[in-house]
Amino acid sequence: MEQQFIQPRPVLGIMPEAAFFPNGTFQTLPPPSGKYPYHLDLSKIISATNYDTINNSKKMIFHLTADVGGVQNPQDQVLVSEHMETQFGNIKGKLNPSFLYIPGDVVYYYGKLSEYDVQFFEPYKFYPAPIFAIPGNHDGDVDPTDVSKPASLDAFVKIFCAKTATIPPETSDAVRTTMIQPNVYWTLLTPVANIIGLYTNVPSGGVIKADQQKWFINELATANIERNNKALIVSLHHPPYSMDAHHGASASMQKLLDDCFAKANVYPDIIFSGHVHNYQRFTRKIGKKQIPFIVAGAGGYWHLHNINVGKTKIQTPVPSSFQDVIFEKYCEDRHGFMTVSIDMTSKKLTGEYYTVPRQQEPWKNPPVLFDSFALDLKKNIVK
Repeated sequence: MEQQFIQPRPVLGIMPEAAFFPNGTFQTLPPPSGKYPYHLDLSKIISATNYDTINNSKKMIFHLTADVGGVQNPQDQVLVSEHMETQFGNIKGKLNPSFLYIPGDVVYYYGKLSEYDVQFFEPYKFYPAPIFAIPGNHDGDVDPTDVSKPASLDAFVKIFCAKTATIPPETSDAVRTTMIQPNVYWTLLTPVANIIGLYTNVPSGGVIKADQQKWFINELATANIERNNKALIVSLHHPPYSMDAHHGASASMQKLLDDCFAKANVYPDIIFSGHVHNYQRFTRKIGKKQIPFIVAGAGGYWHLHNINVGKTKIQTPVPSSFQDVIFEKYCEDRHGFMTVSIDMTSKKLTGEYYTVPRQQEPWKNPPVLFDSFALDLKKNIVK
């Protein structure tokens, strides 16, 4: 059983979400658009001036949020996007965010190319930085009623893994270009961090086959060589840990990560995921190391997921299946986004989670800092 730890609470008269959108089967991955080992250097995407600022200061900031497609209520996605925009040029003494990173589910419900204009290009029309992504289960699923019979991830590849950066006809009046990621699983290289992005496919709990596992182990080992100068970040869609009452945690992703970490003899500094439509922060203790596991899936999809904690208190060990894992904080009733700051001079990674106004509240209200944490990259301690 893939998602065995947190069981949904039945709601009288309401069908589970999975009844409307049943979990799909494993989908064959498209061929890579770039060369092995599927690296993309940030210097190829941002201006030389901005890159030099990061390289010289050894500091970088980026946004992160998942499950962004505003398929039913676009207002939620727009609220998140507009409030991320307010952090450009308005935070005293801080660099501007260099990019937005989306850990899956860019569009709903079947990753169709026709949905990219209203669920991606239009909401981020004025977001003033590049956008990177890994696919989620909805990006990879295929509509069984689609007579054109597209292959899995056809649209994602066209928008995010293009050979060259161009403005596709699907953008309507937006001006954002396609991205040139080398594969649907890939590594972003920056002066202060390597971000390894995994594709966990469509089935419940996620599935990663042997070829991607082998690549992942090699990426961990390669990135570990630069650990004195760079943070090591892993991103995937299906969350290894979750306390929500809808999707739950993925036992298969817990096992896969642990197996790969053991084979590479490397642990990342932090792990980001989505899929569950809320914010959750966990701290896992491995020996003397403390690794944050973040679920940041409230980026715009209309249906937020409640937490199934019952009488469990924050900062109390979660179910016994989550060995050495502490449930630190959660937000289940507002959409939001993360701001991640990395300072390799002080060897510190800082995470901040901001919530945004609800649709019925004044949209001009500023984003509210809901949670923050600091990870000592030298001692691997979370404060």
